[in-house]
Amino acid sequence: MTQPRLKPPEQLDEGEAKMELAFLAAEIARHDRAYHEMDAPLISDAEYDALRRRNDTIEARFPHLVRPDSPSRRVGAAPATGFAKIVHRVPMLSLGNVFAPEEFAEFCDRARRFLARSQPFAMVGEPKIDGLSLSLTYEDGALVRAGTRGDGTEGEDVTTNVRTIAAIPAQLKGKAPTRIEIRGEVFMTKADFLALNAAQEKAGGKVFANPRNAAAGSLRQLDAAITASRPLSFFAYAMGETSEVVATSHWAYLERLRHWGFVVNPLSRRLDAETDAPAFQDEMATRRADLAYDIDGVVYKIDELALQTRLGFVGREPRWAIAWKFPAEQATTKLLDIQIQVGRTGALTPVAILEPVNVGGVLVARATLHNEDEIRRLDVRVGDTVRVQRAGDVIPQVLGIVAEARPHGTHPFHFPRRCPACGSHAVRAEGEVVWRCSGGLTCPAQVEERLIHFASRGAFDIEGMGEKSVHEFHALGWIRSPADVFRLPAREDEIAKLDGWGEQSAANLVRAINERRRIGLARFIYALGIRRIGAANARLLARHYGDLETFLAAMQQAVDPDSEAHVTVTSIIGIGPAIAEELAEFFGEERNVRAVRALAAEIAVEPEEVSGGGVLAGKTVVFTGTLPTLSRPEAKAMAERHGAKVTDSVSKRTDYVVIGADAGSKARKATELGITVLDEDGFRALLGGAS
Repeated sequence: MTQPRLKPPEQLDEGEAKMELAFLAAEIARHDRAYHEMDAPLISDAEYDALRRRNDTIEARFPHLVRPDSPSRRVGAAPATGFAKIVHRVPMLSLGNVFAPEEFAEFCDRARRFLARSQPFAMVGEPKIDGLSLSLTYEDGALVRAGTRGDGTEGEDVTTNVRTIAAIPAQLKGKAPTRIEIRGEVFMTKADFLALNAAQEKAGGKVFANPRNAAAGSLRQLDAAITASRPLSFFAYAMGETSEVVATSHWAYLERLRHWGFVVNPLSRRLDAETDAPAFQDEMATRRADLAYDIDGVVYKIDELALQTRLGFVGREPRWAIAWKFPAEQATTKLLDIQIQVGRTGALTPVAILEPVNVGGVLVARATLHNEDEIRRLDVRVGDTVRVQRAGDVIPQVLGIVAEARPHGTHPFHFPRRCPACGSHAVRAEGEVVWRCSGGLTCPAQVEERLIHFASRGAFDIEGMGEKSVHEFHALGWIRSPADVFRLPAREDEIAKLDGWGEQSAANLVRAINERRRIGLARFIYALGIRRIGAANARLLARHYGDLETFLAAMQQAVDPDSEAHVTVTSIIGIGPAIAEELAEFFGEERNVRAVRALAAEIAVEPEEVSGGGVLAGKTVVFTGTLPTLSRPEAKAMAERHGAKVTDSVSKRTDYVVIGADAGSKARKATELGITVLDEDGFRALLGGAS
């Protein structure tokens, strides 16, 4: 019998895709926190990469389902406590991943389509080091600051510790820019890792799980003398902000790094054409086991820096670089149970509870089973021996069963028709695969999950209000809505008397709550926990409406699907009809509006500042037709870089309509409304010739 396989992303329907993206957003965020904040990853890099790969593949098929809290919209996690914070002048973003030649070819094709270019790219291939990303700021050649990546925008100031690493020059050799940020990876070789662990074990100290953890833990020491005693290495490979042009190609930039005194990975290679990448990938895979340090793939970058600038970024990732990862492993284990989890939107998600199994050095004990249809398709039953994969489409995931190992007496799993948390009926909407609890805000699981989300790092970020605290306060009847969180300070004495709290812990919680009584509009919107409104979409909405009152008034008007307010929501790039429907459903419930108003009465919501401040700041631009030299994506990216809001529909609020060949009805409507119409040359002139 052929063993069943996990449903490929291209076979998912929209309902299945929605459910998976919700699971992936939460799961990846959990692993980001463990990896970036605590240096204690719960899964391997390959397993994590597979989670992201599945997420990206599904988002590519269903772009209208991209969540505001999508992993594709964020980098890492917030910086850990214990160090001063450092803001990166140029964000330290992450890389997208591919796992096969055809995926790499598609990456190159996307870049060509964005640039409307037909020629192949010259590229640089660099072994991907498994370490800790670091940004070094030099002024007049002297090292003045060093910061970890953190959440990509803000990291930890580890300057004192970095000065102890011999591989990082305190002074650049020769001529250097007035100011430059040089980026790379702190890592530990395999031999040094083994020696450190042996010494730690002998001394009764902490033994590290792998070289990456050892490097991160060694750098993040409050005592710099401990960092100095650890054998840390560093490869330089990237550039942040610079006060002057230092190279025209990435390969030339690597040469400059060598001349300044940095170690650049000697295995890095310039490839004359992208078609040379598969052979280089195979070579690195073959040499991987014999290298002195861990690598988990190869990073490929388009060599020409001018093209990198034009390509820019999408979400958290550059369009001009990609990580081609090595494949991971599979294992078999026993399925002990299938449990149903209730999410904040009422989604009932089946989770496989596994007999823990080591898959390539990672202990896997849980895996998603996605939905009722997937369980039925796999015919997976409690007691089965299942095949688990920790890389590929989604991690952890059940690929299928080992049919010949099925014990006698197993029974098919019957998906519950009632919510396990509140007993309300579970409903499955027509055309969807997700069962949802109908209890709404009367379901304690949903209320608690919403409150956990509300207090989470990406939302109000209230230290001390984790899952345990929310469960405890909810059980006591102290919090039923977000506004109740800001009423907790009145219960400080009662909190102090709870088991495990005490006066200091209660005071710390009260202080953390009071420190969050001012919040930006984007975080406020995200914290509401509206389905499909994650951090990225919350920012889009905040930047469009500006302040809370304008936003709330527009949302209540947009409940009417025929209203201009509803049409306006759907015209915001990145929002679209599906998200507009979720907003209308949320704000169409009077109890939700009351809850939002009650929350707003407890805090101050600060207007969103429009970033950029360019020549198009505050302006709305629409593109229509085919432009002579610019692809539509590049034109939109140029407008947004200069502060514009780009929408798909023309209205009286539109400032400019940029037209190309076959412009059609949008050009006619612009003329009727008296809106300024520009061709590509006029658009470029408006930007002052900038790109």
